[in-house]
Amino acid sequence: MNIQFEFLPALLLLAIIPGLFFLYSKYNSSKKESLLKFSSLSIIKKAISGKSFLRKHLPFVLLLIVVSLIIIALANPQIPSFSVEKGINLSIVIDGSESMSAKDYQPTRMEAAKRAVSSLVGKLNQNDNVGIVLFESGATTISYMTPVKEKTIDAISSIQQSQGATALGDGVSLGIDMVSSIPDKKNILILLSDGVHNSGLITPDEAIDYAKMNNVQIHTIGLGSEEPVFLRNDVYGEPQYVELDEQTLKKIADETNGKYFKSVDEKTLNEIFTLLSSNMEYQIEWASISQWFIGAAMALLLANVYIIYGRYRIAA
Repeated sequence: MNIQFEFLPALLLLAIIPGLFFLYSKYNSSKKESLLKFSSLSIIKKAISGKSFLRKHLPFVLLLIVVSLIIIALANPQIPSFSVEKGINLSIVIDGSESMSAKDYQPTRMEAAKRAVSSLVGKLNQNDNVGIVLFESGATTISYMTPVKEKTIDAISSIQQSQGATALGDGVSLGIDMVSSIPDKKNILILLSDGVHNSGLITPDEAIDYAKMNNVQIHTIGLGSEEPVFLRNDVYGEPQYVELDEQTLKKIADETNGKYFKSVDEKTLNEIFTLLSSNMEYQIEWASISQWFIGAAMALLLANVYIIYGRYRIAA
């Protein structure tokens, strides 16, 4: 059984148990010497034969067990409750830059991303909170943290394609602010991007430090294709292709204890979101079991009293 102690130093008190045992042994030795000194041999034999080992030492053994149980209870032992009642806080940060209009995903990368994100939101538990952030040249909130999944899905459907740049750091930082706004839940952020950070006030490295400060785990998804994807011709008539900065996305995930996923088409994108929904890491909830040890100690203490003073006592 997986168990942890909230006040682990309290277990150091268990060191008194060997000391008590030593004092008890010393007391019994001195008592025996006194009997040898002042009593006749026939009296000693009668006393020894009248008490078995169990009858003589059981009360003290039970007392040691009671003291041990109380000390363990003071350390507040806890076990995993495996409950997801608290749920998680999840912010999904979506790249809304011009590159998301590429048509290697049907009908565009943006529309494929919206469908995949909506599917993930629909699979969350009822106690999970979810919010949506969209970034391009800057970052904006599409849907604030809420347990109402229908509201979030409606907000996702309203996202419009922009022609802006890629302020990845701004988007991640706003997502961190959002996901850490509700306490006592595990904070998870999913970043979906197909571009290179080239705008905004906050760098990806600064966003990473901010995530660590707020204990936010970030999973990153890179949208790309096996071949270079044409976007448009620039003002000089030169073809422009979509670039994906996998190195930055991997770094964000690695340094925040998340995972990086590479999507090459709509099918793999849906598979990634399905995997994320089924492997969402919930905060382990620990339930105190100190009352178990207190209850056992009280039961043994009452049993000990009965053994010593009860009508059918076995300790003479």
